[in-house]
Amino acid sequence: MPKAYFIARVTVTDPERWAEYAAMASEAIKKYGGRPLVRGGRMATMEGEGRARNVVLEFESFEAAQLYYNSPEYQAAKAKREGAGIADMIVVEGVE
Repeated sequence: MPKAYFIARVTVTDPERWAEYAAMASEAIKKYGGRPLVRGGRMATMEGEGRARNVVLEFESFEAAQLYYNSPEYQAAKAKREGAGIADMIVVEGVE
């Protein structure tokens, strides 16, 4: 079964609120078996619209990544994120 990757591209507009969200989301990531591969760090936009903050989380399966996102723990974190930034988030299945 291929792994899955939760990918977020973000522009943070309220760093304090975003920090609260990030702390809660980190706990949910651990609980649901996610492994951060990329979390912020240096980036360069090569084509298209880039965002300053990028995150890639690895999960054992597509279903596990969706379980994380839909979990009560992550949804509580997401509520803290409201108004703290603009984000695009997807889950994509990897190759075997």
